Amino acid sequence: MKVCILTLFPELFTPFWDHGIIRRAIQAEKLDPVTINIRDHAEGRHRVTDDRPYGGGCGMVMKPEPLTAALMEAKTRMPQATVLLLSPQGRPFDQTLAESLSATEAMVMVCGRYEGVDERFIDRHVDAEISIGDFVLTGGELGAMVITDAVTRLIPGVLGNEDSAQSDTFSDGLVEYAHYTRPPVFDDQDVPDVLLSGNHQKIDRWRRENALIRTVLKRPDLLEQRALSAEERRTLEKWRRIIDGLLE
Repeated sequence: MKVCILTLFPELFTPFWDHGIIRRAIQAEKLDPVTINIRDHAEGRHRVTDDRPYGGGCGMVMKPEPLTAALMEAKTRMPQATVLLLSPQGRPFDQTLAESLSATEAMVMVCGRYEGVDERFIDRHVDAEISIGDFVLTGGELGAMVITDAVTRLIPGVLGNEDSAQSDTFSDGLVEYAHYTRPPVFDDQDVPDVLLSGNHQKIDRWRRENALIRTVLKRPDLLEQRALSAEERRTLEKWRRIIDGLLE
């Protein structure tokens, strides 16, 4: 996958490209990233990329000319790329969207700064606005890294174990089951016996049940639109009886 980041601070991405899964994906030629400095496409001696908003108000607005010129450079490298703008007004980023983006061949992410981006650039060039949460950051760079990380791990061949991405939290609409490793006893807490049994059928059943119950406790909102399977209904009925017994 080709990924292009339009940013005023390309140096922020250097350590990001150089570590962990992202670095391995680049080395394996699964990910081909590039950053373009928006300021390089600004005119004048001072390379100005922002100006005061029409109509007054606080802050500055990113100018459409350097953004458009930077995007045109990106488009020469990846003509069919999906253009995304990191924006708190955008569609919330989630695992479903990450999976959809991982199937694309290329994407350009525009990192906004200041009060925002001239709306004319958005109307003409942006395919989708994406938000990583209902909060405001100083710029879109961290959001671009979050999206790149989430999408990259879904590209076939990036993770050492292909089952890892499929079992991640949200991959099937549930949070992930609890994880344990050595030692078997820590701080007077034991690893569940079933995980030490070697019976993979029982382990799989425990993990499915554990993921469902953890979703009820941690993210019940995920179950509101979920069509429960017969097994999931039996699990919830069992736990309801347990809870009803405790309340009697």
